[in-house]
Amino acid sequence: MHSPKLTKATAISLLAAIIAVIPIFSETSMDEMWGDSVVKLQADNTEKGELFIDGNYAMFIHWGLYSSLANLVDGKTYYGIGEWIMHPNMAGIPVEAYKQLAASFNPAQFDAEAIVQIAKDAGMKYIVITAKHHEGFAMYDSTASDFNIVDATPYGKDPLVALSVACRAAGLGLGVYYSHFQDWTAPGGGRGLKVDADGNPASFKDYFVNKCLPQVEELTSNYGPLVLFWFDTPGSISKEDAEQLIAVVRKNQPNTLINGRVGHGLGDYKGLGDMEVPLRNVPGIWESVDTTNDSWAYAWYDENWKSPKEILRRLISTVARGGTYMLNIGPRADGTVPERASQALRRSGEWINEYPQVVYGADASPWQHALPWGDVTVQGNRLLLSVFEWPDAGKLYLPGLLGEVQAAHLLNSEGAVPITFTRSGNTVLFNLPADAPDPLVSVINVDLRSAPKADPTFALDPTMMTTIEAEFCTVEGATLKQKRWMEKFGEWKHLDQVSAWKEGASATWQVEVLEEGDYQVGLSYSGQGRLVWEIAVTDGETIRNQQAASQIYQHHPMGWLNFPIPGRYTINVRLLEGDGDTSSLSAIHFSPVMLK
Repeated sequence: MHSPKLTKATAISLLAAIIAVIPIFSETSMDEMWGDSVVKLQADNTEKGELFIDGNYAMFIHWGLYSSLANLVDGKTYYGIGEWIMHPNMAGIPVEAYKQLAASFNPAQFDAEAIVQIAKDAGMKYIVITAKHHEGFAMYDSTASDFNIVDATPYGKDPLVALSVACRAAGLGLGVYYSHFQDWTAPGGGRGLKVDADGNPASFKDYFVNKCLPQVEELTSNYGPLVLFWFDTPGSISKEDAEQLIAVVRKNQPNTLINGRVGHGLGDYKGLGDMEVPLRNVPGIWESVDTTNDSWAYAWYDENWKSPKEILRRLISTVARGGTYMLNIGPRADGTVPERASQALRRSGEWINEYPQVVYGADASPWQHALPWGDVTVQGNRLLLSVFEWPDAGKLYLPGLLGEVQAAHLLNSEGAVPITFTRSGNTVLFNLPADAPDPLVSVINVDLRSAPKADPTFALDPTMMTTIEAEFCTVEGATLKQKRWMEKFGEWKHLDQVSAWKEGASATWQVEVLEEGDYQVGLSYSGQGRLVWEIAVTDGETIRNQQAASQIYQHHPMGWLNFPIPGRYTINVRLLEGDGDTSSLSAIHFSPVMLK
């Protein structure tokens, strides 16, 4: 990712963090929840943030009272993120009824050492667990509230003690998650109770002084060194209150990083939206948080697990964009981890153990985006090419490389096998065996004579489809912006789109053609009815086609375009017929037409 020296010198511009909030919020009000959008790194020594900066991979754990419901309430399944199950937009469980769940919550099969071993086998460097989520239930022994796992449940033990001991024994770091603004069961908590037990009005200050601040004091004092304190949903917390929380963390845990969701730009690093892996490099220190299936907390129905290959794709893409990846598991109420989640994590961890240099201490790709066959991370003067899509032709194109290649090797379990390559201009062509050496992701090590530099212009791969998302185009007469939506409640999707098409509007991409010839061009879009699109090459061919639209983004083939010679071309896309207000373009695709 970043060397500490480089990172300390970098000023960070924070994108608005996006969280799973109730859908009645507009996009504007969601963004306003975060306050000041600038976060500056405050880590000023190599010990602070070392696992975050160089490890690049961590385990998130969402586990709480909500796990006992597993999204099933009174015989009805609620589809969405399980930790919000009591919220009105999910099951709408009254506070007192929800609190009664604690009487039967008994995670007798919780095994801290087993969970730590899963994280270690997965190649993760630290664990962050939900000490208190929005429900207000403390998953540790808290004297600030009797609504905790020790006092309110038959289990009667503090799992955070066991987890901290197990992490230290295994050489992993420990961090805690704490919902500092939202507390749905505490008097005065954000979006929670408005009166106390005696019926007296309760303010946020009551909650903050009586529960929030003391619990942060407990968490930073009682469990040994913490690598990370992960706050969530600052809402309307005042800057003064956020500063008090930070002061407690700094006092008790001076080497602990604080995430950007503490609010008011006071964190050490920024976080992207939930489940968001960016398409282009993001400067500074940042984090992507994701989950192994669709829900963060355990949901009985949710078997939509990420495969080992998908885990690696999202991890490597995050590191290649310059970030750290934290991947979540949701243990069952009894404390066990779903087997398919642990299997996928362990299999992907075997790969990381084989190719650790791809992830640990790796820097971002000089191309600043993925390539058709995979992605690139950097170690000094070395490029690590992670090949997800093995080229059938046995030839892998690396376009836009500005440095000189000394040697190239295909890595496998037996070592490094030299491979031959040729160069034409800034494009390096590697000659590969017919079959991929690794069933998940194959790795090519490329040694350069100097620090890697690259031209980030998208090149059309002559052997496979090249997809270029709308994020990388320029628009005129239309609007380019990020669209966010939930497939299920709290399951966030992120997409850049060109919309609000006016007459004569266009989306324009610059591409580099490596080999002349015909290419099948397609568009991914959504809309209504039948749309007519025009795709034109400046000073070249123009194609036009009508295809049906739907509310779901789909890939539509549009026709062939010819590029007579290699070189740089400008591609313009226009919507000629159809409703410009409802039509949304998300990507353009180029596939070589193999006529030779």
